[in-house]
Amino acid sequence: MINITRLWTGSEQPADHLRYGSGHGAGRAAGGAAEGCSPTSSRSRKPIVVWNVTRTCNLRCVHCYADASANKFDGELDWDQCCSVIDDLAEYQVNALLFSGGEPMVHPRFLDLVERATGKGLKVTISTNGTRITPEIAARLKELNTAYVGISLDGIGEVHDQFRGVKGSFEQAVRGFRLCSEAGQKTGLRLTLTRNNVQCMEQILDFIDEQDIQRVCFYHLVPTGRGVEVQTLHPDEARNAMDSLIRRVEQWKSEGKTREVLTVTQPADGIYLLLRQLREGSPRVAETLRLLRWNGGGSNSSGRGIANIDTQGLVHPDQFWQSVTLGCVKNDKFSDIWEARAGAAVDILPELRASDDPLERQKNIQGRCHTCRHFALCGGGFRTRAAFANGHWYGSDPGCYLTDEETQTELPADI
Repeated sequence: MINITRLWTGSEQPADHLRYGSGHGAGRAAGGAAEGCSPTSSRSRKPIVVWNVTRTCNLRCVHCYADASANKFDGELDWDQCCSVIDDLAEYQVNALLFSGGEPMVHPRFLDLVERATGKGLKVTISTNGTRITPEIAARLKELNTAYVGISLDGIGEVHDQFRGVKGSFEQAVRGFRLCSEAGQKTGLRLTLTRNNVQCMEQILDFIDEQDIQRVCFYHLVPTGRGVEVQTLHPDEARNAMDSLIRRVEQWKSEGKTREVLTVTQPADGIYLLLRQLREGSPRVAETLRLLRWNGGGSNSSGRGIANIDTQGLVHPDQFWQSVTLGCVKNDKFSDIWEARAGAAVDILPELRASDDPLERQKNIQGRCHTCRHFALCGGGFRTRAAFANGHWYGSDPGCYLTDEETQTELPADI
């Protein structure tokens, strides 16, 4: 996850201490209402856990990695199993718990799940399509100290409706934003960038401004589930999208607005931003380099900083990498699986995490990533996308849009 606002403008943002080892949240007590103490390194961070609590969904999004639908699915965790998972995650002190789906609000005991998790001291976030938010639900989420509600948007108007497979879903999502705002509940916008919606970028940024949305995450497409049929961005489109985000962040900074703008599943965004700062003589180059070096990109993401529990209780390195199963919370505690003490994780996680030395790790990576001068900052991009494209996790990330010249740009020794 790359925080464009922090890296480009220097403005401190929520969870800086988890991404960069310093800044907002640093030094706060673990387990309290704040976000916990800064980890000693990005490799030592407890994970953010994405939990798909149900595969059932009232929409049918064309890029859904979970292949969700309106059907009911057998094998999902019962209430006692859900409670055991929450209790273990709280005791293990994961950095955050993100309820996802399908559509998590379809779960018959959704609010009970949130209540138990926040009651145990977990930082809870929600990924929702926003269509099922009512005034009562928005108020209850605020009452339960939900950190934020991430509502997915994939374009404006008809573009969004086409992505979501249901006419009127855009207006329902907008209503969800409004209801959360009226209840005082922090919301975030979540959007997956594809060739089908990148042309709406400026409209989307205008919408964020008009609705006064404080947090927005732009995901680079990971072609899995139904997403294999969706077109990924061309390199020029990815670069133009980044330039649009940087331009808007700069504008908002000048207007005194401190929106948190992040990109997800593409650590190369950080390198692109750094090289642009270098070309433009930005005084922030040294600080950006320091923050990216601490973060480590893909080396400290899937299987380290992010984890997934799917609807059947299976544990994966992240929510997109469903083909790799580390264990099952029906049989073992998540904490034991993640510490490689149980399940297939005993064999898989040591290989996936490999060496703590980025240069040693790079020796095992193939393709352009093998020779890229910025591997220690980027970690070889998003390893899950590389695994899908190459059939093994140590291939190069095909989503990297840096030019060959940029991958070989040597950074000045004095920064």
